[in-house]
Amino acid sequence: MIVEQLSLVDFRNYAAADVTLHPGPNVFIGRNGQGKTNLAEAIAYFATLGSHRVSTDAPLVRHGADAAIARARLAHGERRVQLELQINKQGSNKARVNGAAIKPAELPRYAQVVLFAPEDLQIVRGDPSARRRFADQLLIQRAPRMAGVLGDYDRVLRQRNALLKSARARGIRGNGLSTLDVWDEKLVALGAEVIDARSALTAELAAPMADAYHQIAGDDHDPQLEWALSVRGADPEEGADDAQGAASGTTAELFRAALAAKRTAELDRGLTLVGPHRDDLVLRVRGLPVKGYASHGESWSVALSLRLASAELLRAQSQLGDPVLILDDVFAELDVQRRERLAVLTADYEQVIVTSAVEADVPRALRAHVVRVEAGTIVDPEQARDL
Repeated sequence: MIVEQLSLVDFRNYAAADVTLHPGPNVFIGRNGQGKTNLAEAIAYFATLGSHRVSTDAPLVRHGADAAIARARLAHGERRVQLELQINKQGSNKARVNGAAIKPAELPRYAQVVLFAPEDLQIVRGDPSARRRFADQLLIQRAPRMAGVLGDYDRVLRQRNALLKSARARGIRGNGLSTLDVWDEKLVALGAEVIDARSALTAELAAPMADAYHQIAGDDHDPQLEWALSVRGADPEEGADDAQGAASGTTAELFRAALAAKRTAELDRGLTLVGPHRDDLVLRVRGLPVKGYASHGESWSVALSLRLASAELLRAQSQLGDPVLILDDVFAELDVQRRERLAVLTADYEQVIVTSAVEADVPRALRAHVVRVEAGTIVDPEQARDL
């Protein structure tokens, strides 16, 4: 897949922008705060249905505007697809494909992007929510229908939590809340599907992640990843990742039993304590958790290897061609050896988009097309090399 054209209206600091992209490497150069990352963010949104920098859509809309518009012309071999997304500051977003209205959740069927950014360090060093988000965005790219499953799970979870809070306020304890059973079954049905999909994804990521780590770090530290599941007794949100029970049964059966065991505690706290929203993706190198034990270089190598493994999975299964790789201000964070290794690993993808404040930080092999970004303005590519 190749992004041939990107147009923005009232997106971040762009009143209007129109940029042509090429197959192979494309580099956006600009000082911090000029808007180069905003271009990467807009492209990635079509594939991930969210920003890698903020958790809500409102900051994506330029100050003073009610909505932002992003348009992208994609090439899938000889086929061309025009995507359009309207991001509303309030209310639901809207989307079109070749002029026909679709649900925004369907956009990942047409766009696949893997974005590397400094924020990726939070995947390995941050809270469990960062790792869940990484896994879920990849799930959606591989199977867009999972966007609906995840959305439905979040909706049921919010409703169940509201019921628990109401029961706590009314002093209901034990089995005195029979209406909770209905929400339990809905939560179990959706949550079990999420848990099983995440587990299958992790199994597929293991080998390409280990290979990518070895190529980036130059060492074999035996990187591993596995889910700490609350339905098996772990409680990552409370800092306990290692309590994996030996109970057998389907995921749904384990989920249902865990909810029953936690019923009293949930009523006391007014909070759902079991489910995929409480799980964590535990990452290890040299047999130790990356979070708290790995060096800065090892942490970066794990984060990059997760993204490269994601790209390899998408590349292997997709009928759209390679995913677009975006390297957003990544090279400034890496030493010279890791920069060169990353450039080699990404150079054969159909399209690579790089952002950097300093052109010299980008390996020469990736500088085929250079464009400068200045204060929300795209400098003409033909002028770029003279600046």
